[in-house]
Amino acid sequence: MGSINYERLQGKLNILADAAKYDVSCSSSGSTRKNQGGSLGDASKSGICHSYTEDGRCVSLLKILLTNHCIYDCAYCTSRRSNDTPRAAFTVEEVVELTMQFYRRNYIEGLFLSSGIFKDGDYTMERLVEVAKLLRTREGFNGYIHLKTIPGASKELLYQAGLYADRLSANIEIPTKSGLALLAPEKSHEQLQAPLQTVKEEIITIKESRKKHKSAPKFAPAGQTSQMIVGASNETDLQVIQLSSHFYKKYDLKRVYYSGYVPMLSDSRLPAVGTPVPMVRENRLYQADWLMRFYGFGAHEILEPDDPFLDLECDPKLAWAIRHREHFPVNIQTAPYEAIVRIPGIGIKTAKKVVKARRFNQITLEHLKKMGAAVNRAKYFIATTGKNEHLAHLTRDNFRQYVLAQTQTKFKDQRSGQLALF
Repeated sequence: MGSINYERLQGKLNILADAAKYDVSCSSSGSTRKNQGGSLGDASKSGICHSYTEDGRCVSLLKILLTNHCIYDCAYCTSRRSNDTPRAAFTVEEVVELTMQFYRRNYIEGLFLSSGIFKDGDYTMERLVEVAKLLRTREGFNGYIHLKTIPGASKELLYQAGLYADRLSANIEIPTKSGLALLAPEKSHEQLQAPLQTVKEEIITIKESRKKHKSAPKFAPAGQTSQMIVGASNETDLQVIQLSSHFYKKYDLKRVYYSGYVPMLSDSRLPAVGTPVPMVRENRLYQADWLMRFYGFGAHEILEPDDPFLDLECDPKLAWAIRHREHFPVNIQTAPYEAIVRIPGIGIKTAKKVVKARRFNQITLEHLKKMGAAVNRAKYFIATTGKNEHLAHLTRDNFRQYVLAQTQTKFKDQRSGQLALF
Protein backbone atom coordinates (compact mmCIF):
# COMPACT_ATOMS: atom_id res chain seq x y z
CA MET A 1 0.00 0.00 0.00
CA GLY A 2 2.99 2.29 0.42
CA SER A 3 3.33 2.56 -3.38
CA ILE A 4 -0.08 4.18 -3.88
CA ASN A 5 0.08 7.60 -5.56
CA TYR A 6 -2.51 9.60 -3.60
CA GLU A 7 -2.64 12.52 -6.03
CA ARG A 8 -3.45 10.12 -8.85
CA LEU A 9 -5.89 8.30 -6.59
CA GLN A 10 -7.77 11.55 -5.93
CA GLY A 11 -8.25 12.02 -9.66
CA LYS A 12 -9.72 8.54 -9.98
CA LEU A 13 -11.97 9.16 -7.00
CA ASN A 14 -13.38 12.32 -8.56
CA ILE A 15 -14.33 10.42 -11.72
CA LEU A 16 -15.61 7.18 -10.21
CA ALA A 17 -17.53 8.66 -7.30
CA ASP A 18 -19.34 10.95 -9.74
CA ALA A 19 -20.11 8.02 -12.06
CA ALA A 20 -21.61 6.05 -9.16
CA LYS A 21 -24.21 8.68 -8.26
CA TYR A 22 -26.81 7.28 -10.66
CA ASP A 23 -27.07 4.01 -8.76
CA VAL A 24 -29.59 4.55 -5.95
CA SER A 25 -30.06 0.91 -4.93
CA CYS A 26 -28.29 1.16 -1.60
CA SER A 27 -29.65 0.63 1.89
CA SER A 28 -28.17 -1.25 4.81
CA SER A 29 -31.30 -1.91 6.85
CA GLY A 30 -31.51 -5.54 7.82
CA SER A 31 -27.82 -6.26 8.36
CA THR A 32 -26.80 -7.50 11.81
CA ARG A 33 -23.06 -8.02 11.37
CA LYS A 34 -21.55 -7.53 14.85
CA ASN A 35 -18.10 -6.44 15.92
CA GLN A 36 -16.61 -9.39 17.79
CA GLY A 37 -13.65 -7.42 19.11
CA GLY A 38 -10.25 -6.86 17.54
CA SER A 39 -11.81 -5.65 14.28
CA LEU A 40 -13.06 -2.39 12.82
CA GLY A 41 -16.67 -1.29 12.41
CA ASP A 42 -20.10 -2.70 13.07
CA ALA A 43 -22.88 -2.97 10.47
CA SER A 44 -25.65 -3.48 12.99
CA LYS A 45 -28.38 -0.91 12.32
CA SER A 46 -25.99 1.26 10.38
CA GLY A 47 -25.77 2.04 6.74
CA ILE A 48 -24.57 3.89 3.74
CA CYS A 49 -24.35 7.07 1.68
CA HIS A 50 -26.84 9.60 3.00
CA SER A 51 -29.52 6.97 3.31
CA TYR A 52 -31.84 6.47 6.25
CA THR A 53 -32.23 3.51 8.56
CA GLU A 54 -35.60 2.37 9.92
CA ASP A 55 -35.03 4.37 13.11
CA GLY A 56 -34.56 7.55 11.06
CA ARG A 57 -30.79 8.01 11.35
CA CYS A 58 -28.85 9.41 8.39
CA VAL A 59 -25.86 7.25 7.52
CA SER A 60 -23.13 7.32 4.88
CA LEU A 61 -20.81 5.18 2.79
CA LEU A 62 -18.07 5.38 0.28
CA LYS A 63 -20.03 4.95 -2.95
CA ILE A 64 -17.84 4.36 -5.99
CA LEU A 65 -17.38 2.38 -9.16
CA LEU A 66 -14.38 0.11 -9.49
CA THR A 67 -14.19 1.40 -13.07
CA ASN A 68 -16.30 3.31 -15.57
CA HIS A 69 -14.78 1.43 -18.50
CA CYS A 70 -17.49 -0.78 -19.96
CA ILE A 71 -17.81 -3.27 -22.80
CA TYR A 72 -21.51 -2.44 -23.21
CA ASP A 73 -23.02 0.49 -25.09
CA CYS A 74 -26.30 1.06 -23.22
CA ALA A 75 -27.89 4.27 -24.50
CA TYR A 76 -28.93 5.53 -21.06
CA CYS A 77 -25.57 5.04 -19.29
CA THR A 78 -22.91 7.74 -19.02
CA SER A 79 -20.29 4.97 -18.88
CA ARG A 80 -21.40 3.45 -22.18
CA ARG A 81 -18.66 2.35 -24.52
CA SER A 82 -19.24 5.07 -27.14
CA ASN A 83 -19.51 8.00 -24.72
CA ASP A 84 -16.65 10.48 -24.78
CA THR A 85 -16.05 10.74 -21.04
CA PRO A 86 -12.95 10.62 -18.82
CA ARG A 87 -12.20 7.01 -17.88
CA ALA A 88 -10.56 5.60 -14.78
CA ALA A 89 -10.16 2.34 -12.89
CA PHE A 90 -9.19 1.60 -9.32
CA THR A 91 -6.96 -1.30 -8.41
CA VAL A 92 -8.24 -3.65 -5.72
CA GLU A 93 -5.67 -2.29 -3.28
CA GLU A 94 -6.71 1.31 -3.94
CA VAL A 95 -10.35 0.61 -3.06
CA VAL A 96 -9.28 -1.19 0.12
CA GLU A 97 -7.01 1.70 1.08
CA LEU A 98 -9.68 4.33 0.36
CA THR A 99 -12.27 2.49 2.40
CA MET A 100 -10.00 2.14 5.39
CA GLN A 101 -8.82 5.74 5.23
CA PHE A 102 -12.35 7.10 4.97
CA TYR A 103 -13.56 4.86 7.76
CA ARG A 104 -10.74 5.77 10.15
CA ARG A 105 -11.57 9.43 9.61
CA ASN A 106 -15.20 8.70 10.48
CA TYR A 107 -16.39 9.87 7.05
CA ILE A 108 -18.26 6.64 6.29
CA GLU A 109 -19.88 3.63 7.89
CA GLY A 110 -19.46 1.28 4.96
CA LEU A 111 -18.78 0.70 1.28
CA PHE A 112 -21.07 0.53 -1.74
CA LEU A 113 -19.07 -0.83 -4.66
CA SER A 114 -20.32 -1.19 -8.22
CA SER A 115 -18.53 -1.24 -11.54
CA GLY A 116 -18.66 -0.94 -15.27
CA ILE A 117 -17.91 -4.23 -16.95
CA PHE A 118 -14.46 -4.62 -18.42
CA LYS A 119 -13.41 -7.78 -20.29
CA ASP A 120 -16.35 -9.87 -18.99
CA GLY A 121 -18.61 -10.50 -16.01
CA ASP A 122 -16.28 -12.90 -14.22
CA TYR A 123 -13.22 -10.69 -14.58
CA THR A 124 -15.08 -7.74 -13.05
CA MET A 125 -16.92 -9.67 -10.34
CA GLU A 126 -13.70 -11.35 -9.23
CA ARG A 127 -12.20 -7.96 -8.42
CA LEU A 128 -15.27 -6.76 -6.51
CA VAL A 129 -15.15 -9.93 -4.43
CA GLU A 130 -11.42 -9.50 -3.82
CA VAL A 131 -12.01 -6.01 -2.41
CA ALA A 132 -14.59 -7.32 0.07
CA LYS A 133 -12.45 -10.33 0.97
CA LEU A 134 -9.36 -8.23 1.74
CA LEU A 135 -11.39 -5.78 3.83
CA ARG A 136 -12.83 -8.61 5.90
CA THR A 137 -9.89 -10.99 6.23
CA ARG A 138 -6.79 -8.79 6.03
CA GLU A 139 -7.99 -5.42 7.35
CA GLY A 140 -10.45 -6.77 9.92
CA PHE A 141 -13.13 -4.42 8.58
CA ASN A 142 -16.51 -5.34 10.02
CA GLY A 143 -18.53 -2.42 8.69
CA TYR A 144 -21.23 -2.57 6.06
CA ILE A 145 -20.38 -3.75 2.52
CA HIS A 146 -22.80 -3.66 -0.41
CA LEU A 147 -21.62 -5.20 -3.68
CA LYS A 148 -23.24 -4.92 -7.07
CA THR A 149 -23.48 -8.29 -8.80
CA ILE A 150 -22.31 -8.34 -12.40
CA PRO A 151 -24.40 -9.91 -15.20
CA GLY A 152 -22.64 -12.96 -16.59
CA ALA A 153 -20.64 -13.66 -13.42
CA SER A 154 -20.40 -17.31 -12.37
CA LYS A 155 -22.42 -18.77 -9.51
CA GLU A 156 -19.17 -19.49 -7.67
CA LEU A 157 -18.20 -15.82 -7.65
CA LEU A 158 -21.69 -14.75 -6.58
CA TYR A 159 -21.45 -17.22 -3.71
CA GLN A 160 -18.10 -15.73 -2.66
CA ALA A 161 -19.59 -12.23 -2.86
CA GLY A 162 -22.39 -13.19 -0.48
CA LEU A 163 -19.93 -14.53 2.09
CA TYR A 164 -18.15 -11.17 2.43
CA ALA A 165 -20.90 -8.63 1.63
CA ASP A 166 -23.85 -7.65 3.80
CA ARG A 167 -26.04 -6.96 0.81
CA LEU A 168 -25.96 -7.74 -2.90
CA SER A 169 -27.91 -6.05 -5.67
CA ALA A 170 -28.56 -6.58 -9.37
CA ASN A 171 -30.06 -3.78 -11.46
CA ILE A 172 -32.81 -4.73 -13.89
CA GLU A 173 -32.18 -1.32 -15.51
CA ILE A 174 -35.09 -0.86 -17.98
CA PRO A 175 -38.48 -2.21 -16.76
CA THR A 176 -39.75 -3.59 -20.08
CA LYS A 177 -38.13 -6.12 -22.40
CA SER A 178 -38.93 -3.99 -25.43
CA GLY A 179 -37.36 -0.92 -23.81
CA LEU A 180 -34.21 -2.84 -22.91
CA ALA A 181 -33.97 -4.27 -26.43
CA LEU A 182 -34.15 -0.75 -27.85
CA LEU A 183 -31.74 0.95 -25.45
CA ALA A 184 -29.38 -1.90 -24.53
CA PRO A 185 -29.60 -4.52 -27.30
CA GLU A 186 -26.53 -6.35 -25.97
CA LYS A 187 -28.40 -7.20 -22.76
CA SER A 188 -31.56 -9.15 -21.89
CA HIS A 189 -33.86 -9.35 -18.90
CA GLU A 190 -32.97 -13.01 -18.50
CA GLN A 191 -29.28 -12.13 -18.22
CA LEU A 192 -29.91 -9.33 -15.72
CA GLN A 193 -32.21 -11.45 -13.56
CA ALA A 194 -29.90 -14.49 -13.40
CA PRO A 195 -27.86 -13.14 -10.43
CA LEU A 196 -31.08 -12.46 -8.50
CA GLN A 197 -32.11 -16.10 -8.82
CA THR A 198 -28.67 -17.39 -7.86
CA VAL A 199 -28.45 -15.17 -4.78
CA LYS A 200 -31.97 -16.12 -3.70
CA GLU A 201 -31.13 -19.82 -3.91
CA GLU A 202 -27.91 -19.36 -1.93
CA ILE A 203 -29.70 -17.34 0.78
CA ILE A 204 -32.25 -20.14 1.20
CA THR A 205 -29.56 -22.84 1.23
CA ILE A 206 -27.44 -21.05 3.84
CA LYS A 207 -30.46 -20.31 6.05
CA GLU A 208 -31.41 -23.99 6.07
CA SER A 209 -27.83 -24.95 6.82
CA ARG A 210 -27.63 -22.51 9.74
CA LYS A 211 -30.70 -24.12 11.31
CA LYS A 212 -28.68 -27.32 11.69
CA HIS A 213 -25.19 -25.88 12.04
CA LYS A 214 -24.86 -22.55 13.86
CA SER A 215 -21.27 -22.25 12.69
CA ALA A 216 -22.33 -22.20 9.03
CA PRO A 217 -21.31 -18.92 7.33
CA LYS A 218 -23.74 -16.07 6.82
CA PHE A 219 -24.67 -15.19 3.26
CA ALA A 220 -25.72 -11.65 2.32
CA PRO A 221 -27.44 -11.17 5.70
CA ALA A 222 -29.11 -7.91 4.56
CA GLY A 223 -30.57 -9.65 1.48
CA GLN A 224 -30.61 -8.31 -2.05
CA THR A 225 -32.12 -5.36 -3.90
CA SER A 226 -32.66 -4.17 -7.45
CA GLN A 227 -33.12 -0.91 -9.32
CA MET A 228 -35.07 0.27 -12.35
CA ILE A 229 -34.49 3.35 -14.48
CA VAL A 230 -37.79 5.15 -14.96
CA GLY A 231 -38.54 7.39 -17.92
CA ALA A 232 -35.79 6.38 -20.32
CA SER A 233 -38.29 4.33 -22.33
CA ASN A 234 -42.06 4.45 -22.72
CA GLU A 235 -42.92 2.17 -19.81
CA THR A 236 -46.05 2.91 -17.77
CA ASP A 237 -46.14 3.10 -14.00
CA LEU A 238 -48.36 0.01 -14.04
CA GLN A 239 -45.65 -1.97 -15.84
CA VAL A 240 -43.07 -0.75 -13.32
CA ILE A 241 -45.00 -1.75 -10.20
CA GLN A 242 -46.15 -5.04 -11.76
CA LEU A 243 -42.52 -5.96 -12.35
CA SER A 244 -41.60 -4.88 -8.82
CA SER A 245 -44.41 -6.99 -7.38
CA HIS A 246 -43.19 -9.96 -9.41
CA PHE A 247 -39.62 -9.47 -8.16
CA TYR A 248 -40.69 -9.26 -4.52
CA LYS A 249 -42.53 -12.54 -4.84
CA LYS A 250 -40.04 -14.40 -7.03
CA TYR A 251 -36.73 -13.22 -5.56
CA ASP A 252 -37.72 -12.14 -2.04
CA LEU A 253 -36.07 -8.74 -2.52
CA LYS A 254 -35.63 -6.34 0.37
CA ARG A 255 -36.18 -3.30 -1.83
CA VAL A 256 -36.71 -2.19 -5.39
CA TYR A 257 -35.33 1.28 -6.12
CA TYR A 258 -36.61 3.68 -8.77
CA SER A 259 -34.28 6.13 -10.48
CA GLY A 260 -35.82 8.82 -12.64
CA TYR A 261 -33.80 9.09 -15.85
CA VAL A 262 -31.79 12.28 -16.19
CA PRO A 263 -31.26 12.94 -19.94
CA MET A 264 -27.59 13.80 -20.39
CA LEU A 265 -26.75 12.03 -23.66
CA SER A 266 -27.98 12.97 -27.11
CA ASP A 267 -29.62 9.90 -28.62
CA SER A 268 -32.78 9.67 -30.73
CA ARG A 269 -33.91 6.70 -28.63
CA LEU A 270 -33.89 8.74 -25.42
CA PRO A 271 -35.86 11.73 -24.05
CA ALA A 272 -34.39 15.08 -25.06
CA VAL A 273 -31.53 16.45 -23.01
CA GLY A 274 -32.82 18.79 -20.32
CA THR A 275 -36.17 17.02 -19.80
CA PRO A 276 -35.67 15.02 -16.60
CA VAL A 277 -38.34 12.76 -15.14
CA PRO A 278 -40.34 14.77 -12.57
CA MET A 279 -39.17 14.00 -9.04
CA VAL A 280 -42.79 13.52 -8.03
CA ARG A 281 -43.05 10.49 -10.34
CA GLU A 282 -40.24 8.82 -8.42
CA ASN A 283 -41.98 9.69 -5.17
CA ARG A 284 -45.27 8.20 -6.32
CA LEU A 285 -43.56 4.97 -7.36
CA TYR A 286 -41.93 4.66 -3.95
CA GLN A 287 -45.30 5.28 -2.30
CA ALA A 288 -46.92 2.61 -4.49
CA ASP A 289 -44.07 0.28 -3.61
CA TRP A 290 -44.69 0.97 0.09
CA LEU A 291 -48.37 0.10 -0.34
CA MET A 292 -47.46 -3.27 -1.86
CA ARG A 293 -44.86 -4.12 0.77
CA PHE A 294 -46.59 -2.96 3.94
CA TYR A 295 -50.25 -2.17 3.30
CA GLY A 296 -51.41 -5.33 1.55
CA PHE A 297 -52.14 -3.70 -1.81
CA GLY A 298 -51.70 -5.59 -5.07
CA ALA A 299 -50.26 -3.87 -8.13
CA HIS A 300 -53.61 -4.41 -9.90
CA GLU A 301 -55.36 -2.38 -7.17
CA ILE A 302 -53.02 0.60 -7.31
CA LEU A 303 -53.33 1.05 -11.09
CA GLU A 304 -55.55 -0.30 -13.84
CA PRO A 305 -54.80 -0.96 -17.55
CA ASP A 306 -57.06 1.86 -18.72
CA ASP A 307 -55.32 4.35 -16.40
CA PRO A 308 -51.72 3.08 -16.09
CA PHE A 309 -50.00 6.15 -14.64
CA LEU A 310 -49.94 7.29 -11.02
CA ASP A 311 -51.75 10.49 -10.12
CA LEU A 312 -49.09 13.15 -9.64
CA GLU A 313 -51.41 15.35 -7.56
CA CYS A 314 -52.23 12.87 -4.82
CA ASP A 315 -50.56 9.84 -3.30
CA PRO A 316 -51.63 6.40 -4.61
CA LYS A 317 -53.46 5.44 -1.42
CA LEU A 318 -55.67 8.51 -1.58
CA ALA A 319 -56.14 8.00 -5.32
CA TRP A 320 -57.27 4.40 -4.72
CA ALA A 321 -59.75 5.49 -2.03
CA ILE A 322 -61.23 8.15 -4.32
CA ARG A 323 -61.70 5.56 -7.08
CA HIS A 324 -63.28 3.05 -4.68
CA ARG A 325 -65.73 5.04 -2.61
CA GLU A 326 -67.83 1.86 -2.31
CA HIS A 327 -65.41 0.71 0.44
CA PHE A 328 -66.09 3.84 2.50
CA PRO A 329 -66.93 5.22 4.98
CA VAL A 330 -65.15 2.77 7.30
CA ASN A 331 -66.45 2.35 10.82
CA ILE A 332 -63.18 2.47 12.74
CA GLN A 333 -64.89 1.21 15.87
CA THR A 334 -65.70 -2.18 14.33
CA ALA A 335 -63.78 -2.54 11.05
CA PRO A 336 -60.85 -4.98 10.81
CA TYR A 337 -57.29 -3.69 10.81
CA GLU A 338 -56.97 -4.45 7.07
CA ALA A 339 -59.77 -1.95 6.30
CA ILE A 340 -58.57 0.72 8.74
CA VAL A 341 -55.02 0.77 7.35
CA ARG A 342 -56.40 1.55 3.88
CA ILE A 343 -58.03 4.77 5.06
CA PRO A 344 -56.11 7.78 3.64
CA GLY A 345 -54.38 9.62 6.45
CA ILE A 346 -54.04 6.55 8.65
CA GLY A 347 -50.72 4.71 8.67
CA ILE A 348 -49.72 1.33 10.04
CA LYS A 349 -48.80 2.57 13.53
CA THR A 350 -52.00 4.58 13.86
CA ALA A 351 -54.15 1.69 12.63
CA LYS A 352 -52.64 -0.57 15.29
CA LYS A 353 -53.27 2.07 17.95
CA VAL A 354 -56.90 2.31 16.84
CA VAL A 355 -57.47 -1.43 17.09
CA LYS A 356 -55.94 -1.48 20.55
CA ALA A 357 -57.60 1.67 21.91
CA ARG A 358 -61.15 1.07 20.63
CA ARG A 359 -61.60 -1.76 23.11
CA PHE A 360 -61.78 0.87 25.82
CA ASN A 361 -63.02 4.06 24.13
CA GLN A 362 -65.17 5.36 21.31
CA ILE A 363 -62.62 6.67 18.82
CA THR A 364 -63.16 10.26 17.67
CA LEU A 365 -61.36 12.49 15.18
CA GLU A 366 -59.55 14.13 18.08
CA HIS A 367 -58.34 10.72 19.23
CA LEU A 368 -57.12 9.94 15.71
CA LYS A 369 -55.24 13.23 15.54
CA LYS A 370 -53.45 12.48 18.81
CA MET A 371 -52.59 9.01 17.47
CA GLY A 372 -50.82 10.59 14.51
CA ALA A 373 -53.46 10.39 11.77
CA ALA A 374 -53.81 13.09 9.13
CA VAL A 375 -57.45 13.75 9.95
CA ASN A 376 -57.83 16.39 7.23
CA ARG A 377 -57.75 13.43 4.81
CA ALA A 378 -59.10 10.63 6.97
CA LYS A 379 -62.32 12.43 7.87
CA TYR A 380 -63.71 11.95 4.34
CA PHE A 381 -63.37 8.18 4.56
CA ILE A 382 -64.45 7.23 8.08
CA ALA A 383 -67.88 6.95 9.67
CA THR A 384 -68.41 9.72 12.22
CA THR A 385 -71.47 11.50 13.51
CA GLY A 386 -71.24 13.92 10.63
CA LYS A 387 -70.79 11.28 7.81
CA ASN A 388 -70.27 13.95 5.10
CA GLU A 389 -73.68 13.33 3.50
CA HIS A 390 -73.28 16.56 1.51
CA LEU A 391 -70.46 14.90 -0.49
CA ALA A 392 -72.38 11.77 -1.44
CA HIS A 393 -73.74 13.25 -4.66
CA LEU A 394 -70.32 14.28 -6.01
CA THR A 395 -68.87 12.44 -8.99
CA ARG A 396 -65.45 10.83 -8.68
CA ASP A 397 -63.68 13.77 -10.33
CA ASN A 398 -65.57 16.35 -8.30
CA PHE A 399 -64.93 14.42 -5.09
CA ARG A 400 -61.24 14.18 -5.95
CA GLN A 401 -60.96 17.92 -6.55
CA TYR A 402 -62.84 18.68 -3.35
CA VAL A 403 -60.63 16.45 -1.19
CA LEU A 404 -57.41 17.73 -2.79
CA ALA A 405 -58.46 21.33 -2.33
CA GLN A 406 -59.13 20.70 1.35
CA THR A 407 -55.93 18.76 2.08
CA GLN A 408 -53.12 20.08 -0.08
CA THR A 409 -52.94 23.55 1.45
CA LYS A 410 -52.06 22.23 4.89
CA PHE A 411 -49.47 19.83 3.49
CA LYS A 412 -47.92 22.17 0.93
CA ASP A 413 -44.54 22.06 2.65
CA GLN A 414 -44.43 18.29 2.14
CA ARG A 415 -44.73 18.55 -1.64
CA SER A 416 -40.97 18.88 -2.11
CA GLY A 417 -38.68 15.90 -1.63
CA GLN A 418 -40.09 12.56 -0.48
CA LEU A 419 -43.84 12.99 -0.09
CA ALA A 420 -45.58 11.66 3.02
CA LEU A 421 -47.70 8.53 2.79
CA PHE A 422 -50.27 7.48 5.39
